[in-house]
Amino acid sequence: MKQLWCGALALLLTPAILATEMPLNMTEGVTDISSRVYHLHMTILYICCAIGLVVFSIMIYSIIYHRKSKGAVAANFHESTKVEILWTVIPFLILIGMAVPATTTLIAMEDTNDAALTIKVTGSQWKWHYSYFDQGVEFYSLMSTPRDQIDGNAPKGEHYLLEVDRPLVVPIGRKVRFLLTSDDVIHSWWVPAFAIKKDANPGFINETWTHIDEPGIYRGQCAELCGKDHGFMPIVVEALPEDEFEAWLAAQQQEATLAALEEEASLAVTLEMEELMEKGEQVYLTYCAACHQPNGMGLPGAFPAMKDSPIVMGEISKHIEIIVNGKPGTAMQAFKKQLSAEDIAAVITYERNAWGNNTGDVVQAAHVNSHGQ
Repeated sequence: MKQLWCGALALLLTPAILATEMPLNMTEGVTDISSRVYHLHMTILYICCAIGLVVFSIMIYSIIYHRKSKGAVAANFHESTKVEILWTVIPFLILIGMAVPATTTLIAMEDTNDAALTIKVTGSQWKWHYSYFDQGVEFYSLMSTPRDQIDGNAPKGEHYLLEVDRPLVVPIGRKVRFLLTSDDVIHSWWVPAFAIKKDANPGFINETWTHIDEPGIYRGQCAELCGKDHGFMPIVVEALPEDEFEAWLAAQQQEATLAALEEEASLAVTLEMEELMEKGEQVYLTYCAACHQPNGMGLPGAFPAMKDSPIVMGEISKHIEIIVNGKPGTAMQAFKKQLSAEDIAAVITYERNAWGNNTGDVVQAAHVNSHGQ
């Protein structure tokens, strides 16, 4: 019994610095807010442990030393004013002691004032879109884990399911505000190192913020069950020193300008069927196959098949319309901002001539660009 109490006391008094090494414990993170959340968590945990230790000690002592076999006789008392005052006042004081630091931390977590940079985060099935306010930079971030690893045909990498083609890049030493929303269903933007877990709701804007002091790469995931590929929606944030961030931002702005010029030039280019089919297959496997399947058969009851589809086999203008603007109320999102006119033309050509559809239709970037004008 003595060893049991000593072990329980040692666990209770374990310093918080050792608790950070426990693999199932909350992480301390890399921001002031995440550190405050962690220490608040540990404080409440220790208070609960202390309460449990006292309560169970008294209970076990009473069971052992006041049992009937030892001749113990139950006390007979009723409506003790002192006892009622004690078991009311003591829990009240404990709750106040817990509520004060919790409230100040929650207020600080919601204070998005005086941000140096604002980034809009939009969740889509199943990717993230980042838009830097007043900077002219926006892009989609997709999981980049190879399909062979997911299918079990290759060894899993170090950051399996937690790697993307384009990470969100932010500066250190500056307050960054995030505005979160969604294109379709409810998502949740969760980065444990920042103590951020905020829902992205369609039709609403939620706010949160971070101030990172240490450069590095920090990973998270969508923390809301958002559909069949929920587990393939990672978040990667790269925090850079301010001068490196400014250089990255300038490079992205230049890249956006060049992309706009290339898009304009592509409108005058006419591609052969073979070129469109090759390019279209790549685009389809990257953006469409998750729902409609690589073989174009879709998922019955969830996502329609592309093979013999009325839209794919019907008027080209309607096919372009649904790719460009999506279909409200369904998982079919708009690809106008995600793909170039050439990519859209290629994937439409591919869908209309793959899996035995064989319409013979060829769609060019100029056709996509002129749609809706």
